[in-house]
Amino acid sequence: MSDLYERVTNDQDIFKKLASKIPGFSGYVDRQNRRAADKLLRETVAGAFEKLWKRASDLQVDLVNEGKIEFVDDMEKAAIQLRTFIDKIRTAAYGYSGFFDAVKVNEEELAQLYAFDAAFFDVGDQIAGALDNVEASLGDPDGLPAAIRHLITLAREATQTFDHRSEAITGSGQ
Repeated sequence: MSDLYERVTNDQDIFKKLASKIPGFSGYVDRQNRRAADKLLRETVAGAFEKLWKRASDLQVDLVNEGKIEFVDDMEKAAIQLRTFIDKIRTAAYGYSGFFDAVKVNEEELAQLYAFDAAFFDVGDQIAGALDNVEASLGDPDGLPAAIRHLITLAREATQTFDHRSEAITGSGQ
């Protein structure tokens, strides 16, 4: 996480570096950098999940090609959950709000958002493993339904966990 923040900070143009020397302005620049880092992190997570969604879609084609039409709808459920997650993480509010925004995000809350977003890389690894399992189970009529159900569960949990991300901002659910 800090690598993303440092990457954004190091990419500042000369005007931001000069402006950061103005008393009271450095906090604003720092928050803007954190906001940019949050967006970069979420875009990276979304990109990783795009690849997982593509794999799930490709597996649907494999199911059709192997005559396992009865499992295509279940794979579609997993693909829809992945797409929902991708859309939510791409369109979520930035990690730091502006001065006049309705919801203010302080640095402690931002750290919680970073932790939520970074944890999605682990979730992505679990989903990749579940996709591997579905692929390996294509020839196993008994194991395939369970593998697909597991994939659906993980994809649904990713979306539900993302819904809890806003609690780090609003403090609801505590």
